[in-house]
Amino acid sequence: MKRSILCALFCAAALPALAASSGYHVVKSITLGGDGGFDYLNMDPATGYLWITRGSHLMVVDVDGGKVLNDITGLSGIHGTAFVGGKAYVSEGGAGKVSIFDARSFQKLGEAATGQNPDGILYDQASGRIFAFNGRSSDATAIDVATGKTVGSVALGGKPEAASADGAGTIFVNVENKNELVAFDAKTLAVKAHYALTGCDSPSGQAMDVAHGRIFSVCDGGVMTVTDAKSGKVVTTVKIGDGPDAARFDPATQLVFSSNGGSGTMTIVHEDSPDKYTVLDNIETERGARTMELDPKTHRLFTVTNKMNPAPAATADTPRPRATMVPGSFHVIVLGR
Repeated sequence: MKRSILCALFCAAALPALAASSGYHVVKSITLGGDGGFDYLNMDPATGYLWITRGSHLMVVDVDGGKVLNDITGLSGIHGTAFVGGKAYVSEGGAGKVSIFDARSFQKLGEAATGQNPDGILYDQASGRIFAFNGRSSDATAIDVATGKTVGSVALGGKPEAASADGAGTIFVNVENKNELVAFDAKTLAVKAHYALTGCDSPSGQAMDVAHGRIFSVCDGGVMTVTDAKSGKVVTTVKIGDGPDAARFDPATQLVFSSNGGSGTMTIVHEDSPDKYTVLDNIETERGARTMELDPKTHRLFTVTNKMNPAPAATADTPRPRATMVPGSFHVIVLGR
């Protein structure tokens, strides 16, 4: 009897602790409709509205009200949006420029020339500049927010994707075709270093824990790398879902998020310490939901996708047929705690 009791106590204590759940779950889905695919969705921190790029048009969405406030048309190959000073800066990849809009009236205010096919876009407070990352010309364009004019560029040596600013004047950008992280000075536009993202293939989305100097890059093959911003060394890798394209970090909860379009999941990881991470959840969203945004005030997550028709049967002419989108099915998925 005593032996059984002791075993129950000590054997149970020897078992590994189970990881706690993040508490996140899908709260609701809001159908927006509209034609075209999609890329980044970015939240204007001043209004809480989501700006969703859809190729030739841009939807401004009030998620709480469940409605589209405006649909800005006449754009070409748009990718991402950055906000500062009541203005929205939109990377217009098909036209080689950043278009500037009033973030409340949605009227166009101007534009600034970039390199070829601007994709990711970032505001850096330390330098007072918007940076557009140009996929085809392998460089980044700096735009002065005070004047709205292009002030220079920096060669990156490969195809840039998402980027982060450390708040002290250094920008870190994923270089997809080199499996690198490139650091450069936001004011002088001089490259500081090229860091190998060991264990990462085709880095796309990125987020940063500025306080602890850790950069999170999501990669093909279901991997997220964690890089020390000072040394440039990958301190660990974390298993995530397939087909990620965006990452976010919430400093209030120490949670890192990866939206995985291939597996249709949202991976949620807790930063236990700067070099130790625990996967809490792989929440089912929907296939194709590869980009996302985080509201730092409410801690809600947003991701988007279309409903898909079943793929047709394979034929000799089309051995790998693709599924088609259900018309009018584009929607926002909201996750909360």
